[in-house]
Amino acid sequence: MPKILAFSGSIRRDSWNRKLIRVAADATRAAGGDVTLIDLADYPLPLYDGDLEDRDGVPDNALRLKALFKEHDALLIASPEYNSSMPPLLKNTIDWISREWQGESGLVPYQSKVAAILAASPGTFGGMRMLPHLRQILNTLGVLVLPGQFSLPHADTAFDAETGALKSPARLHALVLELVNTAAALKQA
Repeated sequence: MPKILAFSGSIRRDSWNRKLIRVAADATRAAGGDVTLIDLADYPLPLYDGDLEDRDGVPDNALRLKALFKEHDALLIASPEYNSSMPPLLKNTIDWISREWQGESGLVPYQSKVAAILAASPGTFGGMRMLPHLRQILNTLGVLVLPGQFSLPHADTAFDAETGALKSPARLHALVLELVNTAAALKQA
């Protein structure tokens, strides 16, 4: 059973992407994945600054996240779109995790990982303009990002008001099943 780390690139309490990552984590568990769902609000980090790093080292929360990344086979990330790109919280988190620490390359937490990327927005595009940016950054760090991705337009009407479930989950279920199967295959290779 592959271990999958799931998180949202938003910490806003009522974020569509926080709702989406919870639904995706449940679907991934149902598909056979061992999911650890985290909230980046529990890992506050300063804005990346090389002078700060030189003076104080890598922050403890970045080291905790590095350890979590290394313990998991795959990543499941849902992120909002800010001005057609990824939000600063997500980019900053990725950057801190990628820092060298005690002689270990910053790429180690990303190596041999597979990822599925998701986005939700109340707009027509559903965050799809951000997804190529996230894909490029993860690919550069050595992550195999699945060719498929999930973009949820009109997120304000896409969730069932009573259950919180997606009204049309088929595309999401197909993507997380692919994530579980790919991560399992790579783990056995």
